[in-house]
Amino acid sequence: MTDKKAIIGARLFDGIEWHDGAALVIEAGRVKAIVPAGDVPADAGIVDAHGLLLVPGFIDLQVNGGGGVMLNDDRSVEGIRQICAAHASFGTTALLPTLITDTREVTATAIEAGLNAKAARIPGFIGLHLEGPHLSVARKGTHHPDLIRPMEREDLERLLKIGKSFDALMITVAPENTTLEQVKALAEGGFIVSLGHTNAAFEMAEAYVEAGARTVTHLFNAMSPLENRSPGLVGAALELGTVSAGIIADGFHVHPAAMRTALRAKQGPGRIFIVTDAMSTIGTDLEGLTLNGRQIYRKDGRLTLADGTLAGADIDMLSSVLFVHRKLGLPIEEAIRMASLYPAEAAGLAGRKGQLKQGYDADFLILTNDYQLKSTWIGGTQVFSADC
Repeated sequence: MTDKKAIIGARLFDGIEWHDGAALVIEAGRVKAIVPAGDVPADAGIVDAHGLLLVPGFIDLQVNGGGGVMLNDDRSVEGIRQICAAHASFGTTALLPTLITDTREVTATAIEAGLNAKAARIPGFIGLHLEGPHLSVARKGTHHPDLIRPMEREDLERLLKIGKSFDALMITVAPENTTLEQVKALAEGGFIVSLGHTNAAFEMAEAYVEAGARTVTHLFNAMSPLENRSPGLVGAALELGTVSAGIIADGFHVHPAAMRTALRAKQGPGRIFIVTDAMSTIGTDLEGLTLNGRQIYRKDGRLTLADGTLAGADIDMLSSVLFVHRKLGLPIEEAIRMASLYPAEAAGLAGRKGQLKQGYDADFLILTNDYQLKSTWIGGTQVFSADC
């Protein structure tokens, strides 16, 4: 019995261009080919998607939680499974569960859970994002200041032991609490080093990029701003072509005008890609949550601490894509690339994810013509259906 399938009838976007009158053929979890509708293999099972759209699945490199679970609180295979499943119902087919600054013990158990999740082949799980604890207290955001600390030799040694254990492994650090040598070692050891939660000057950020940092965490938020005589990390993210930057597209974290300006100013080949920075509220009717013993309130699409500090985001990836398309005015193709191809490139996965090309993972979405999600497929298997 073959597991070959052909999705027929849909208008197909492969990540670069549209295909009409074509079918997507998948086998063994990968894209086998895009063929004319009349050339569908006779031994393929047929999935009828007439009148619908087929696009690459979304990739989210910063996901704190979902489905009622925060990675900080539930550091287990089942917790990671629940986070991935919650986001799959909004079009995310690959993600990095993200640990917000916590204790050494919590970090160690989160890493262990990640290794176990990989062994269990949890659909959608591609690795971890360690956001902290080596950040700047001055730009802490919602991170607990008592848990922020410098990176020590023991920390680096533990990290390097798992640096090449995942498809993607990201760490957000601030120059204030990491050295150039540590960043170089992390980058060479398999980490995607991201700069964030920092007051670093442009020149310092540039030096850390030269040492191996290649992304910036949630552009504009919790970082030194772009000023006329001091471009800061924002200026470095836009000016340095080797750097890519995540951005939260919910309309609260970054003003739409600032987003448009950044998109026009970004020097390549690095790109700006969408992250959700989502919390446990996604896919639930929760009215709030707790983080490191502090209450986070959910109201009107925002998550905040008691003092009004934004505390993660209450948005899913499909909503983020539609915000970029409808509010910023980007073509839907570019909005989709910001949530698929560009994060794949930033994570070093562009050879297997982010597009629907021969040999790539069969991660895709079937949408209505007004971009409502009908189904999510990961590795050629349907993991979510809006009809069920």
